[in-house]
Amino acid sequence: MITKYKAPLILLVLIVAASATGYFYYLQQDNSLPDGTVKLNGRTEADNYLASTKVAGKVLQLKVREGDEVKSGQLLALLDDAQVRARVTQAAAAYGAAEASLKAAQTALNVLKEQVPLQIETAESSVKHAEAVLNSAIAKARQAALDEKRYKQLYQRGTVQKHQHESALLAKRIADDDVRIARTALNQSQKALNETLLGWQQVEAKQQEVMAVKASTLQAQATLMEAMSVLDDMQIRSPADGIVTTRLVNQGEVIASGASLFNIVNLQEVYLKGYIAEGKVGLVHLGQKANIRIDSIPNRDFPATVRYIAAQTEFTPKEVQTLDERVKLVYAIKLYLDENPQQRITPGLPADAFIQVQ
Repeated sequence: MITKYKAPLILLVLIVAASATGYFYYLQQDNSLPDGTVKLNGRTEADNYLASTKVAGKVLQLKVREGDEVKSGQLLALLDDAQVRARVTQAAAAYGAAEASLKAAQTALNVLKEQVPLQIETAESSVKHAEAVLNSAIAKARQAALDEKRYKQLYQRGTVQKHQHESALLAKRIADDDVRIARTALNQSQKALNETLLGWQQVEAKQQEVMAVKASTLQAQATLMEAMSVLDDMQIRSPADGIVTTRLVNQGEVIASGASLFNIVNLQEVYLKGYIAEGKVGLVHLGQKANIRIDSIPNRDFPATVRYIAAQTEFTPKEVQTLDERVKLVYAIKLYLDENPQQRITPGLPADAFIQVQ
């Protein structure tokens, strides 16, 4: 019976011995850290950007490919914009016509503003002239009436001839007619003045017309700007500096609005995402300096700065080995590299971080 279980027992002893050796080595590694240093491990990551389209369309040209370095605002792709250009041309023509109408209405308003005062001034002069003519006719009619009365008395006495009295009577009638004519002329002049005064209402109406045409012009301008904005959206540009890592479409494909065309990684914003034990998070703060050691570049340390510390704890991710296996809750932390010379550090590299907490 002893021989039967001898081999498994030996194997169990070897496993326990190996585990003890590993744990002893782990303790040595942890204790070998300088005082005031916290170590964590993880993988390098970088800020990712999606170059997407706001409008639907057919991919006409692709200007870059995977691995190309791009700058913010650089043209990456062109969508078929024939229909949009036609709309821009139509909107530009409508805007031009609206501007011409506005200019004509404004010119008419300016002319009307100059004409109305002159017309009123002329009408007022006519009224004054008609009043003067009426007053003169009234005075002459009064004198003619007095003359006719005197000639009538003289004729009745036999002092003057009959034809002299008749001449005075005729002069009185003519003077009375002149008064009626002058009064009619004054009334017509007054009506003309009243009509001329309505010119200010015409000016106000023309001002309203100008405002309406101006509103139409602004609407046409907005339509043109919208069409030009859509035309600009047919050009897909890079949202940031970086490297094109993935091309998600091919030339000739028809894409929907909001579709992504390229994935861009900013290698100037590379960081190490790791996890720190709940009991040690109080030693770390934002802005703290650290060194990152890349497994594939063991002979060089890269300076980094703590820029993110999670506000809440989480369970230790399965793929991360913490310094204390008994710790179940950890805080996510991000350490951004101060620089990435020659863009040697790319996302996905295993690395260790050493944070100076004193």
